[in-house]
Amino acid sequence: MTTDPRRTVIIGPPPTPNGDLHVGHIAGPYMAADVHARYLRATGQPVLYTTGTDDSQTYVVSSAAKLGTSPETLAEKSWHDIRETLGLMGISVDGFAPFDDGYRAMALDFLTRLHRAGRFRLRKVRLPYVAATGEFLMEGLVSGGCPVCLAVSRGGLCEGCGHPNNFTELTDPRSTVDPDAEVTYREAEILVLPLEEYREQLTAFHEAKQSTWRPHIVQLMRELLARPLPDFPITYPTGWGIPAPFPETPGQVVNAWAEGMPASMYCTAVAQRAHGEQPASDDELWLAENDIRLVYFLGFDNAYFWGLTHLSLLLAHEGRYVVPDAIVCNEFYELENEKFSTSKGHVVWTRDLVREVPRDLVRFHLALTAPEHARTNFSRAALEKIAGERLVEPWNRLAGLLGKAVAELGVEGQDLPVSEAANTCRAAMAERFVAGYRLTGYSLSRTADLIPLHVERLLGRAEALLDGLTPADREASTAALGDLFAELRTLLAAASPILIDLAERARAEGGFDGTFDVAPAEPTTRPFPVPPLG
Repeated sequence: MTTDPRRTVIIGPPPTPNGDLHVGHIAGPYMAADVHARYLRATGQPVLYTTGTDDSQTYVVSSAAKLGTSPETLAEKSWHDIRETLGLMGISVDGFAPFDDGYRAMALDFLTRLHRAGRFRLRKVRLPYVAATGEFLMEGLVSGGCPVCLAVSRGGLCEGCGHPNNFTELTDPRSTVDPDAEVTYREAEILVLPLEEYREQLTAFHEAKQSTWRPHIVQLMRELLARPLPDFPITYPTGWGIPAPFPETPGQVVNAWAEGMPASMYCTAVAQRAHGEQPASDDELWLAENDIRLVYFLGFDNAYFWGLTHLSLLLAHEGRYVVPDAIVCNEFYELENEKFSTSKGHVVWTRDLVREVPRDLVRFHLALTAPEHARTNFSRAALEKIAGERLVEPWNRLAGLLGKAVAELGVEGQDLPVSEAANTCRAAMAERFVAGYRLTGYSLSRTADLIPLHVERLLGRAEALLDGLTPADREASTAALGDLFAELRTLLAAASPILIDLAERARAEGGFDGTFDVAPAEPTTRPFPVPPLG
């Protein structure tokens, strides 16, 4: 197997701490990033997978107002809930960063260096404004019509079409905290990063990615680069967020979206320290000379920020930092064919689901129905039916038949022969899984679909073996059983990034050693107790 010797840093988009994670959150970037990280670890490639919460988002303010609590209380509770939920789902982040003094210092250092270098511009803009409270509205504090697709949108970005909508671009703006408040416009001077100044670099970067990234994000980047690029706000005149230290904008805060890159660097340093490393600075691993392989997993609704504004912030540092190798972008995951909605109670909380359904079955179903190229749907009934009929029942029958064959042949603890044909099958099986785990063709859905395919294939051979088992053909039966166990070991290794609990139980029984490679030929294998599913 050809591997990249560089260290991979995987960034999951920092979740907004305005509540816990529901199944739709997990089915998008966090599950996809986890499976890729587990694949890299199983193939011996160095990787750090990290994230943390995005406490500066104004969505924390609007959600806290609806819940009758303070933004600080909501953010702190949500940080703990989110971290616990990631653990319950087996999302193997190497570090989950706190929103602390170190975070704030990293964000301000990153932006202050750009300010000193003259990368920001002071702009007079008009912002939605509530005169009754003297508050400017932006991001999660305002909603209205998207000027591009006409859908209902929040400020800053439209979830539907992915286009930005800063300042006066929303039609019929309304306050999300008080929808009845009268909204007008008022001028304010803010600092911005002029994205148009990075057009040439942005265009070259995205043209180089067109053949390997998913088509929806490629299309969005083409649309955005085909028109004048907007100014990206660095500061806002509002009270929630990190106070901006720039003399031109007294009393303003840093735009939460401007924290994205330094926040990711801080998350990486937190992950390094969790592994016993001592980086000289929080951005050390991101320095260009370290040549990491940087990968983002995120939802399409974040693609504009991560694909243009965040990239521009990295480019503005003029070669100091790496830029992403890949952005793996997913679509929305729906519940019973409707959008997840906490406010309407149309939601399945991840922690509740994994307490009721074995975690491996949840992971298998979310992988199989992953919203990779279009919206897909979660249904509890579909989970139980598909996981039960396609995975649990055939797997457990296979486990029972193999145990029976071992007992009837009396080969427990013995080395069994493995044929050349079985080794060829093992290599072919592994190659198909690798094709789905590699970023160039990354697909949770196609990869998960391989698992029941091979379970059924091996089950058919196990049934044939038991049907024809007689003392006269002991040698042939032993050889057939050896081939079955050899291929089953490869299947367990290949499925281990998805079926994490089954893999651990198989490891305890000697059926999986924690590694996964395109299988080398093995002359013998040893039977082991096959753990059940469900």
